Amino acid sequence: MPLYYGGLEAGGTKLVCALGTGPDTLVAEARLPTTTPAETLAAVVAFFKAQQAAHGPLAALGIGTFGPIDLDRTSPTYGYITATTKAGWSQVDVVGPLAAALGVPIGFDTDVNAAALGEWRWGAAQGLDTFVYLTVGTGIGGGAVVNGRPLHGLLHPEMGHIRVPHDWQADPYAGNCRFHGDCLEGLANGPALAERWGRPGSQLPRDHPAWALEAQYLAAGVANFIFSLSPQRVILGGGVMEQPQLFPLVRAEVQRLLGGYVQMPAVLTEIDRYIVPPALGGRAGVLGALALAELAGAAASA
Repeated sequence: MPLYYGGLEAGGTKLVCALGTGPDTLVAEARLPTTTPAETLAAVVAFFKAQQAAHGPLAALGIGTFGPIDLDRTSPTYGYITATTKAGWSQVDVVGPLAAALGVPIGFDTDVNAAALGEWRWGAAQGLDTFVYLTVGTGIGGGAVVNGRPLHGLLHPEMGHIRVPHDWQADPYAGNCRFHGDCLEGLANGPALAERWGRPGSQLPRDHPAWALEAQYLAAGVANFIFSLSPQRVILGGGVMEQPQLFPLVRAEVQRLLGGYVQMPAVLTEIDRYIVPPALGGRAGVLGALALAELAGAAASA
């Protein structure tokens, strides 16, 4: 009987659980509501125990979750979601209960770092060792893979909360981030589009001025990441980026902001292949969780 990996993509409204070894070998998948921590984690355990009964022991489990999270293995709160905006989920131990119930190695990271790993393993970042994955939806989050590993440090990247230029005369919208107001997330996430223009982005025509402004903010963030991390590719995912008119606008604005300073073909003449959508689409997160499990299993057997 083959050994499978478990993947858990934990979002603020739903979780995706999967069993398999990659995009072409998923043998089970389920979507569960994110309710209380106790109820939600119990449902996750029930799913994976049922899969163990049907398909044999798990090799490892990977968890990509909303955050912020504690990734410091020396910390007493390693594996916890920390001071999150999701009601009832602050200071919740995620790794501990799942490790105790399932008895397998666990890989743990942010949902966007997991999605970045998924794209690295099977998608738009194959063959690269340094790239950025930015998701633009209800929030804005970013993951960076550097030298083939997710970037960690004091915490983990919080790319949605960088400060970007805000022309208050051209855009008097104050922003909706409860911590920073007009950070990148506060100005350019999906709710900001709806609040600023009175309807969701999905209901705005392609030639609406909303998109030029959205591209301006996103390009400012991307340009900062190019200057600071020098990624070999930038992947832009999430619901807002499903608007096809955004990619040409963002690419052109990034080139303008770089001002010819980065003298590389990738940004000068090949930017359509440099700033790209995720090849895995909406599956990047849960497949990335499988990639986290694969890394955790390899580390445990090393």
